Amino acid sequence: MSNSLEHLLPPSWKPQVTAWLAEDTPSFDYGGYVVGEAEREAFLFGKGKTIAVLAGVPFFTEVFNQLGCSVEWHIKEGETFEPIKHVATVRGKARLLLLGERVALNLLARCSGIATKSKRIQDLARGYGYEGIISGTRKTTPGFRLVEKYGMLVGGIDPHRHDLSSMIMLKDNHIWSSGSITAAIKQARAVGGFSLLLDVEVQSEAEADEAIDAGADIVMLDNIEGSELVSVARKLKEKWRGQRKFLFETSGNITEANLHERAINEIDILSTSVVHQSVQHIDFSLKIQKPKTA
Repeated sequence: MSNSLEHLLPPSWKPQVTAWLAEDTPSFDYGGYVVGEAEREAFLFGKGKTIAVLAGVPFFTEVFNQLGCSVEWHIKEGETFEPIKHVATVRGKARLLLLGERVALNLLARCSGIATKSKRIQDLARGYGYEGIISGTRKTTPGFRLVEKYGMLVGGIDPHRHDLSSMIMLKDNHIWSSGSITAAIKQARAVGGFSLLLDVEVQSEAEADEAIDAGADIVMLDNIEGSELVSVARKLKEKWRGQRKFLFETSGNITEANLHERAINEIDILSTSVVHQSVQHIDFSLKIQKPKTA
């Protein structure tokens, strides 16, 4: 029996759906008054112009569950589809179908867009021979992080840390405020203990060397590109071989156009916000079907 990514979701996610529905209908539902409560079927179509990955199924389904409707999916989450595709059928009272329509479609469009972009970046990197980890970042939409991180997982990449509490990351502002990389790492270790990984952002080979020496688990070579990236990674891995265990991460200014330059196996983790910031949403529509005449 295969596990479902839905089982990762925390107990707090369903009340968030309730809040989204409340935001969309804070007062009277005038359009719902017009259509009434006749039982109807609505077809969910995946549209757009390119092959896409379906993601966000639990969120879409929960919207309509809370409204007393049912959803029958015709393809599985994570599968790709070519437009135009009849993806699901939603059944319920007409006004309730329309009450959930926009909230559900927005969730599905965003989550599927992230999954589609994540899969594309992963496939491109593998095509270049990259064997490391592709991940997103924490540059997510406030209040919508769970959906966006979920989309990354469906797309097959690592979602990276979820929040400030799930991993210690020391960036330039932390280091400048602490006085040095070594001082920042020492202070972080004192409170973070053994159970949290420590990721340190550096700007040069010398800073990377200091971070490794001070005990960083992951060294992020921020905005270091091209031959310099390869040189720094190779040199320091050779220097510290057998003495320290650490991973190299590259991040910053990564696009599809330059991915082949950054997806090198000297680097263990390639993290990029291109998979979730300004990503193209996948177009879906929900169409109520006319009742069949006798």
